[in-house]
Amino acid sequence: MASANWQTLGRVYYEKMEMYALEWGDQIDLSKFIVAAAPYGGPLALLQDISSNPNIGTTVRPLLTVFTSAGKMISQMRWNSGRIKQLGWSHNEELLCVQDEGTVLVYDIFLTFIRQFGMGQEAKETKVLDVRIFNSYKGTGIAILTCSFRVFIVNSIDDLRIRRLAEVPGLDSAPTAWGIITMDGQSQALVAKGNELYLIDHGGQYQKQEIEISTPLEAIIDMAISFNNKYIALFTESGLVWIGSADLKKKYCEFNTKSPQKPTQFVWSGPGAVVAMWEKMMLVIGPDKDYIPFHHDSTVSLVEEEDGIRIIGRDSVEFFRKVPQVTEQIFKIASMEPGAMLYEASREFERQSQRADEYIRTVKDQLDVAVSQCIQAAGHEFEPSRQSALLKAATFGKCFLTDYNPEPFVNMCQMLRVLNQVRKPSIGIPLTYTQLERLTMPVLIDRLVMRKYFYLAIRICQYLKLPEAEGASRILAHWACYKVQQKNEDDEHLARVIADKMGDTPGVSYSEIANKALEVGRPDLAIRLLDYEPKASRQDSMIQGEFFMAIRNIPEACSLFLQYCRQQNPQMMEQLYYQEDNFQEEATCKVVNSFKQEQVDEEIRLLKYQRRLEEELHREYTDLSLHETIHKLIIDNSHKMAETLRKEFKAFVDVCMKQNNKLEARKYVQRVTPDKKVACLIKVGLLREAADVAFQNRSEDELNRVLRKCSVTDRAVEDQVKGYRQQLATAGKR
Repeated sequence: MASANWQTLGRVYYEKMEMYALEWGDQIDLSKFIVAAAPYGGPLALLQDISSNPNIGTTVRPLLTVFTSAGKMISQMRWNSGRIKQLGWSHNEELLCVQDEGTVLVYDIFLTFIRQFGMGQEAKETKVLDVRIFNSYKGTGIAILTCSFRVFIVNSIDDLRIRRLAEVPGLDSAPTAWGIITMDGQSQALVAKGNELYLIDHGGQYQKQEIEISTPLEAIIDMAISFNNKYIALFTESGLVWIGSADLKKKYCEFNTKSPQKPTQFVWSGPGAVVAMWEKMMLVIGPDKDYIPFHHDSTVSLVEEEDGIRIIGRDSVEFFRKVPQVTEQIFKIASMEPGAMLYEASREFERQSQRADEYIRTVKDQLDVAVSQCIQAAGHEFEPSRQSALLKAATFGKCFLTDYNPEPFVNMCQMLRVLNQVRKPSIGIPLTYTQLERLTMPVLIDRLVMRKYFYLAIRICQYLKLPEAEGASRILAHWACYKVQQKNEDDEHLARVIADKMGDTPGVSYSEIANKALEVGRPDLAIRLLDYEPKASRQDSMIQGEFFMAIRNIPEACSLFLQYCRQQNPQMMEQLYYQEDNFQEEATCKVVNSFKQEQVDEEIRLLKYQRRLEEELHREYTDLSLHETIHKLIIDNSHKMAETLRKEFKAFVDVCMKQNNKLEARKYVQRVTPDKKVACLIKVGLLREAADVAFQNRSEDELNRVLRKCSVTDRAVEDQVKGYRQQLATAGKR
C-alpha cells in the first residue's frame, strides 16, 4: 500500500523514503566529519574533523572530499590552508570554505580553486567566532560573528559589499543564539542575548523583540529559520521549543522537549515541521504540538530542502517530507476523491473487471479533476512503477473526455523522464518535482554540464526540443572547452575531434574555444581550432596596427586581405594604404567612396528638384542641402512643396545619424518604405529588427547585408540570419 509508511503529525501525514544506498557503504562515520550538503539534491562535502579525533596529530592535513548525494566520490584533496570555521554551498553549487580569519575560499565541485575574498579587517584581526551561509534576495550570502561580538554581512558573494550590522546593546559575551532572516528585500540578523531578542540591520538600527509565551522566557540557545524565511523556531535552555512566524508576531505553538541539552541539529522540514536532532534521536515537531520520534543507529546529517529534509546516514540517504495533498487524496484509505476513484477504475480495468465501469460512473462529472489529480500525483512519486500506474489511470480517464487538453499530461511525462534519469545513482541528483519547479530545467541542465555529463545534457535538450543556441550548441561549446584542458591528447587530433563533433552548429564559436586553449597554454591547438572558424572577424584578435605589420611582408596574405577589404571593408583598406604611405591608392579610395551610387543619385535628384523650385518660385535653392532646402520652403510658406520634398527623399534618418542622434533616428525608421527599411535599421544599429524585415521581404540579399554588419558581439543575430536564410532556401526548394 502506498500509505503503509505514512505517519500522522496532527492532521497531516508525513513519510520517510529511502533514496539511495550510499556508494561509500558503511565506511564513513559522519560524527568525525564537518558535513556540508547543497540543497536541491546537491553534492556533499566532508572535511575530517581533526579536533574530534585525538589519534590524529595536529600537523596532519585533513582530507576534504566531495561526493554526490548517492555517495559517489567526485573529488578529494588535502586541506592545506587555514582553519575552517564553516563549509557551505552557494546557489551555483560552489563550495565555500570560510576560515577563522575571515578569508573565504571558493571551489567548484571538482575542488578546482575559483577565487577567494575576505570578510573585512576586523574579522582578520579579531578572528571569526561563528558563520552563517544563507540564501538572500541577491543570491548566496555570508554572515560572520567576530570575536568582538559584531556581525558583518555580505548579501551576495558575487557582489562583495561588506556591511557591519548594528551592535546589540550590552553584548559583552557571545550571543546564546543567532541567525539571518531575509524579509522585505533585506537581510537582518536575529540575535539572542540570554532571554532577550534583538533584530539588527546594516542601517545601524536595532529593535528589541517580544514574543508571546506562556512561561517566563529563559535563555534562547538555538534557533531555526525555515527554508522560505517565513517561520522560526526558538529552543530555550529548559528544552522548550517556541514555533511562530519569522517576524515573531504570531505564535503557532510551544512544545516542551524536556531536554536541557542543545540539539546537535535544529532545522525545518519544509514549511510545516521543525526537526531537532540529538546524536541518534530525531524529533519531528508540528505546529499543533504533535510530534514523531525517530531513532537512528548511527550519526546522521540533516539537509534542509524546500519540501522536506534529506537524512544522510552511514549507509543510506532518506527523504522525509509532508505527503503532498494530491497524493493523500488518491492513496488515503477510504478516499472518495475523484483521483482515487479513477485510480481504482484503472486498476480494475487492468484486471478486466466490470467494477471499472462502476468507479468511472461515480466520477463521470469530475473526470477532468480526476485526470489532473492522477497526473500531479505521478509527479510527486519517486518509484517509477507507481508513476506509471498513475499515468495509466490518467490515460484511462482521458478516454472518456472529448475536449481534453493533452499538454499537462505530455509535460509531466517529460519532466518525470528527466527526473528519473538524474535521480539514478550514477548521476545522484535526487530532485523532487517540487524542487525542479523552483530550480527550473535550464538550471538543472547547467548543473549536468558542470558535472561533465555533456551527453546526457544534450539528450535532455533534444528531448525537450530546446533551441540550439540555448541547448545543444551551448553544451557542445562547454564540452570543447573541457576537452582542450585534457593535456594527454595530441593537438591536431583533438582539433579534428572537436571539429567533427561540432561541425557548423549554430551559436558555437571556435574562437572562444581557441581562447580557452590559449589560457591553458596550448597555442598550437588554438591555431588549429581557428582554422575551423567560419567568420574571419573572429579568427584574429590582434591589434589592427600589429596585424597590418604582420602581413606586410607576406605578399600572398597581404593581397588576399586587400581583396577581402575591397569587397567587405573598404574603410579598413583605406587605413592600410594610409599606414603604408601609399597616398595615391588612399586618394583613390576616397574618390571611390565619394561616388557611391546611392549618394550620387540623390544629389542629382536634389539638384533637379532645386532648379524646378527656382523656376516656379523665382528664388535661389541651388547648392543648399536637403535640410536647408526644406527649411527655406517652410520659411517661405511653401509648406506643400516642403512636404512633397520630405516624401521624395525621406532623409530624416540620415540627418539624425549625421548628428549621432540614434534615439531620434529610430523614431523615423518605421515611416520608411519597406524597400529602404532594412538599410535604415542597419544604420541605427537595429540589426535584429533589420533581419526580421529582410526575412519578411523574402530578400536573401538584404539578409546577407545584415550578416556582413554583424560583429563578434552579434552572435545571436548572426544565428538568426542564418536560420532565416535556411528557411528561404527550404521554401525555394518547395
